[in-house]
Amino acid sequence: MASSMVTSSQPNRPPRPNLAFRQLRGHRSPAEFAALVRRAAREIGERVSCDARYVGRVEAGEIRCPNYAYERVFLHMFPGRTLADLGFAPRSSVRGRAARPEPAATGETPGALEPYDTQDPYDTHENHEESDVLRRAFMTGGGATVAAALGPFGLTIDAAAAEQPTRRAGSSEAAALEEAVRRIRLLDDRHGADGLYRRAAAPLRAAYELLDAGATRQTTVDRLHSGAGELAISVGWLAHDSGRFDDARSHYAEALATARMTGDDALEAHAFCNTAFLARDAGRPREAVRAAQAAQRVGRPLGSARLMSLLALREAGGWAGLADRTGCEQALARAQALFERGHSDADPEWMSFYGEAELEGLEAQCWSTLGDWPRAARHARRAAQLQDPHFTRNIALYTAELADDLARGGRPDEAALAGIQVLDLLDQVQSSRIQTMLAGTARVLLPHRRASGVSEFLERHTSLPRPM
Repeated sequence: MASSMVTSSQPNRPPRPNLAFRQLRGHRSPAEFAALVRRAAREIGERVSCDARYVGRVEAGEIRCPNYAYERVFLHMFPGRTLADLGFAPRSSVRGRAARPEPAATGETPGALEPYDTQDPYDTHENHEESDVLRRAFMTGGGATVAAALGPFGLTIDAAAAEQPTRRAGSSEAAALEEAVRRIRLLDDRHGADGLYRRAAAPLRAAYELLDAGATRQTTVDRLHSGAGELAISVGWLAHDSGRFDDARSHYAEALATARMTGDDALEAHAFCNTAFLARDAGRPREAVRAAQAAQRVGRPLGSARLMSLLALREAGGWAGLADRTGCEQALARAQALFERGHSDADPEWMSFYGEAELEGLEAQCWSTLGDWPRAARHARRAAQLQDPHFTRNIALYTAELADDLARGGRPDEAALAGIQVLDLLDQVQSSRIQTMLAGTARVLLPHRRASGVSEFLERHTSLPRPM
């Protein structure tokens, strides 16, 4: 199995629920509490990616002791309390050795890339090494380096085991598959898709080989199907974001077929959601509307208002592409009303990216498609301001949208400033979508090359390495 699945040498025992932590959450939903954790992290300059899944794992006792970043955040949230007061075990007992001193700074917040603390006995040391490897990998873009970076993150499911016809998959393979999905999403949030897509396709092949091998328990079979479908969507999104639309369409169709074979409504809604987004970007707005409406039909019984809000936004994007302002405005109004109902336990794990910033960003894209540049710029600016710092790719995306809207709206100086902010992020983010947007902005700004700041943006943009 991949190294991320290595566990402590302590004997296996069922986790003990963390009742103290659950009591501190009070009446809030896990997603609402996760939002409070992220806010507290920002207050002290930490960067953690807490979501409802992480809160659930803490309360279930799966995370017996948080990593150092989370420790600082929790102690900030609950002053005067110790980790023991919060229901956690001593770090030395979890690691099976004396607690080490806090690692030296490496230029990146400890734990920032690891919201799912697996409690590997070496995780403190490895988190720092992995952060450095990832940063180098995505800055250089080298294929071999990227492969080395992805290996420790659970993206190399045991394909050799899957190839053995008599070897049936078990819960460990299902867990590795689920973890691979989370790691891909996390890396994409930080760095974009271009350096990740081809390397992430390998575990997808292995996942379907595991399905072919079968499993002894129906619960494991269900987890494998769901995990393979979600992995297909994640790999499809990497293809989508890196401009490989045909590949993305194939992966989304694969996920949709998996969902329908197993009657997995949540997976089907997710597949239709991404299909709608792809259709919009590929210039097929009517298909985008139909796919979004299909997603809403299958997703409504799931009980997540936030899911339905996102799906309404997907529909709005299709209506905008059809130049149907009325249809777009109606869908946007539904999206806003549903969003205001707040989080619930029914919200899918994959929707951790969907907050107020994404709502504003998608609305900005609708107004941009309709040619209402001032309105689009207003929403894009708000999206960039609201975005959680963890989502580096989205900050770059929203700022690129802002630059383009300002340029087309006749505000070249402001557009150039926003464009330069995006260029400053491109040593961390590799996304063909963002590169394409910047190229369009540069073309619009070319006649204004003598304006303040525009020449600097154009010169820096011209010197960018072209995407492979």
